[in-house]
Amino acid sequence: QVQLVESGGGLVQAGGSLRLSCAASGSTSSIRDMGWYRQAPGKQRELQRELVATITDNGVTNYADSVKGRFTISRDNAKNTVYLQMYSLQPEDTAVYYCRANRVTAYIRTYWGQGTQVTVSS
Repeated sequence: QVQLVESGGGLVQAGGSLRLSCAASGSTSSIRDMGWYRQAPGKQRELQRELVATITDNGVTNYADSVKGRFTISRDNAKNTVYLQMYSLQPEDTAVYYCRANRVTAYIRTYWGQGTQVTVSS
């Protein structure tokens, strides 16, 4: 089992910045890619979560077009922690941000954190 705990969300004005953190614990040795997804207001289903950014265990990153140039994902493998530095936040970035990790053994299992709220006021 893997537990993911997010932190760093909050309320910020448009143009501001926030840094999210996600710490993994438990059976972390086989975690491969980690990432951030978000769920906008009014979208309740897990399938409606939007990819924000992902990073593999060897540092390969992937970003949604909407956040390229504004958000940076990074990872500290020694601490089993992934970060999302967000700059130039806009009201449309308002969402619950979820951390996700894929653990690869004989099969792939996906774990989600509980989410952290990011609210950007105009």
